[in-house]
Amino acid sequence: MKSTDDLSLCLLEDVDAAALLDFELQHRAFFEARINARAASYYRLEAVQASLLEAREQRAADRAHGFVLQLGAEIVGRINLTAVERQHFNRAQLGYRIGEPWQGRGLATRAVAQVLQHARQTLDLWRIEAVARAGNLGSLRVLERNGFTPYGHSRQSMCIQGEWHDQILLEWRSGEGPHLRPTQV
Repeated sequence: MKSTDDLSLCLLEDVDAAALLDFELQHRAFFEARINARAASYYRLEAVQASLLEAREQRAADRAHGFVLQLGAEIVGRINLTAVERQHFNRAQLGYRIGEPWQGRGLATRAVAQVLQHARQTLDLWRIEAVARAGNLGSLRVLERNGFTPYGHSRQSMCIQGEWHDQILLEWRSGEGPHLRPTQV
């Protein structure tokens, strides 16, 4: 079994499109059983290239910050800060997924910790929100280990493969107290 000591975050826009497409295709069925499916049209090289260009634009506009998780040069997951809202809120939405072969090895916990550090130290975000399906105990544990606390429960609010699920809404705050960037006051 490969060591997980060399887990790293790589900016989404810097990733090779062919390698990302390969990762997405290899884990498509696993992900689609747990989260909302991507459109079938996403699984083409041109579509992945367009998504990487969009990721660059989103990052430049401070609307989203996407990363891939790598062990060495191998892509093992993705993690994103999306829906960035600076004015009035200074928050973002966290989402992540790890490929099936790497589940249960602590990678998600470590990746979330790295992204939270980046959110606090580099992006100066004060609040990160996440949503987890109520039955997804692994994801809930990952979030709780990283200091997320539940603040809401949304009943039958997410449909996956025709079945409705409850969602738990969680929040993380940087510990520095609420603030906005000085240029936004």
